[in-house]
Amino acid sequence: MYSWDEDTSKWYGSGAYAYAPAPAASTRADAVERGKAAGPRTYQGKTGPNEKVIDPKKHIRSESKNPIVIAVDVTGSMASWPAEIFDRLPLLYNTLAQYRTDVEICFAAIGDAAVDRWPLQVTTFAGGFDLEQLLGSLYGEGAGGDAPESYGLFAHWVNTHVEAPNAEETPFLIVFGDVTMHKSIPAAQIKHYLGDSAIFNVDALDAWQKVSKSWNTWFLRRPTGKPGDHIDHQWAEAIGAQKIIRIEDEQRAVDYAMGLIARSWGYFGDFQENMRARQDEKKVEQISKVIKMICPTCGGPIPTNASGMFKCPYCGMTLKLS
Repeated sequence: MYSWDEDTSKWYGSGAYAYAPAPAASTRADAVERGKAAGPRTYQGKTGPNEKVIDPKKHIRSESKNPIVIAVDVTGSMASWPAEIFDRLPLLYNTLAQYRTDVEICFAAIGDAAVDRWPLQVTTFAGGFDLEQLLGSLYGEGAGGDAPESYGLFAHWVNTHVEAPNAEETPFLIVFGDVTMHKSIPAAQIKHYLGDSAIFNVDALDAWQKVSKSWNTWFLRRPTGKPGDHIDHQWAEAIGAQKIIRIEDEQRAVDYAMGLIARSWGYFGDFQENMRARQDEKKVEQISKVIKMICPTCGGPIPTNASGMFKCPYCGMTLKLS
């Protein structure tokens, strides 16, 4: 269980690592005190979400220069992955907020509108301990079919209900999932779940392609099937084959996301030191090898011998390589 006061007693290493300069002390202290008052966190034993908080009919807006959207497939096929990912919320936010203090995150839970009662749950953008309370409003329904799921409904929501006008770079949108999506988003679902009038169905691949024009979009895939299978093929059509990363260890899923963002922001070396305080060198190298081989903006390959300041020949982004 990761805490807001960054208790390192159960970390693999010494726990002595600390980023410098530290974020505003008053902001961190507030999160620590509110976390202690709230008591231990749990996402188990719930019977449903807080519908007032997670209603996808709302429109949300971030004034941050560094907004991030994190979406998690919470259907049954994802097994224990959602709980593992949700448990690492303080680690995710506390790490990234050290690099850019105005980070705001929106969380989403994705299900299957064909069978689930709550196939799309979304929070507003927030930072610090407010994220804890928002995340606690989500509910892992755990239903859904084996495939496909309603990833397209989420994409359409992002296109029509989310604004981030002050983002200085293309902001990150990361989806943790494992299967294909329904090819079409029925107009009836758009009206029922999003509250929008819709005459026509919406093509899910078109919706994702539109998302990818405004957001630095990645699909972090639970290791089911084989590389290049029909799941990879559909997601490649949606966001590009280079933006799909296969994850082998659910407990490191959030590290892949943090590593991608830290690499893009120029803090990958610091991120690796952060991991070394928590994990053995084998895990650090396993994740680093994957992230170091791709551009965190376009997913283009980076030569293994590249070092120093490297300009991606595909998107033009300049990276600081360790």
